[in-house]
Amino acid sequence: MIEFVNLLSSWAIPVIIVFIPLYAAYRKVPVYESFVDGAKDGFDTAIRIIPHLVGMMVAISVFRASGAMDLFMGWLKPICLKIGIPSEVLPLALLRPITGAGSLAFTTDLISQFGPDSMIGRIASTIQGSTDTTLYVLTVYFGAIGIRKAGYALKVGLISDAVGFFASVIICYLVFA
Repeated sequence: MIEFVNLLSSWAIPVIIVFIPLYAAYRKVPVYESFVDGAKDGFDTAIRIIPHLVGMMVAISVFRASGAMDLFMGWLKPICLKIGIPSEVLPLALLRPITGAGSLAFTTDLISQFGPDSMIGRIASTIQGSTDTTLYVLTVYFGAIGIRKAGYALKVGLISDAVGFFASVIICYLVFA
């Protein structure tokens, strides 16, 4: 079974890449022209979301440079230590919904410092895979199509990130401890 999954994994992307243009040609869809039109739309979308991305990046920088993140972490550390969450992974709970690159860099630092097979490395990796960059996703997708009221989506996204964070810690302790 494992060999079949490995074989399927190695051939899935090449088969899809070949299949889609062949199927489009069979359906008489102008493949290249459709691709170019999509690329033009993508460029226009990228231009439209730049102000949203700049605003988000400024807000993140102010949050970190002002010391608000350190203050917030200071409040949460005693609580998390009492319930068994390593304080080293706590900043990841805040970084991951905000920035994918920042949270990946933080996870990489944790893995470099503690090792990939340490509980902290495993928890950090699981958090990285179990949560999403909610604020970035809302900024890019909602900004691209002009949605201004994102309150419910933001609440649901942040709740799912919190659930992903706590589930990652619990599952790592169940599986690896």
